[in-house]
Amino acid sequence: MWRSIGLASITTVACLIIGYPLAFFIATCSGYWRNVLVLLVIVPFWTNFLVRTYAWIVLLRQEGVINVALQNFQIIDAPLNLLFTPFAVTVGLIYGYLPFMILPLYATMERFNFSLVEAAHDLGANDVRSFIRVVLPLTMRGIVAGSLLVFIPAVGAFVTPDILGGAKTLMVGNLIQNQFLKARNWPFGSALSMLLMVVVLVPVLVYFRSSEEVS
Repeated sequence: MWRSIGLASITTVACLIIGYPLAFFIATCSGYWRNVLVLLVIVPFWTNFLVRTYAWIVLLRQEGVINVALQNFQIIDAPLNLLFTPFAVTVGLIYGYLPFMILPLYATMERFNFSLVEAAHDLGANDVRSFIRVVLPLTMRGIVAGSLLVFIPAVGAFVTPDILGGAKTLMVGNLIQNQFLKARNWPFGSALSMLLMVVVLVPVLVYFRSSEEVS
């Protein structure tokens, strides 16, 4: 359970770090390029999630694209053990759930009034202070919604850790799956499911609380 919460938290923070500036960039683009970039964010949904996860095996294995490229540039001498590690699971989770972070952030930033930033500059605020005092509070709803949409499926993920983590990185979703389909221990699987539900309810309550404060 702690491993699942830890990996889901890392995934959420990484998606926020990557997705926030990307969503901000998309929101500030012109109409044509904005539509093109939003379409590129949505394109991965057109491919089955299982197929996209299997594609990372080609990239991360010892004879994969990443190791071959690093060896060709003489950055490493021997192939790195990237596959079937917590690193591979984290990368797979970030890749799989990054659009769930970008889209809520973009929806919030698209309606953002950028004249407020200009007003902050006129009042003597620099870029950092304008971001902290103006941009960040007004986009907090998108941050919370995106974090919720990433954390909840990531903490219960079982496809990505099963494929990219093998038997070395077991998450609670894999344990629940094994209890229902292999061990046939339905009471224990049900207890784990209820525990996972309680863990998921915590960020949901945080979202409701933040929504009330923003409104």
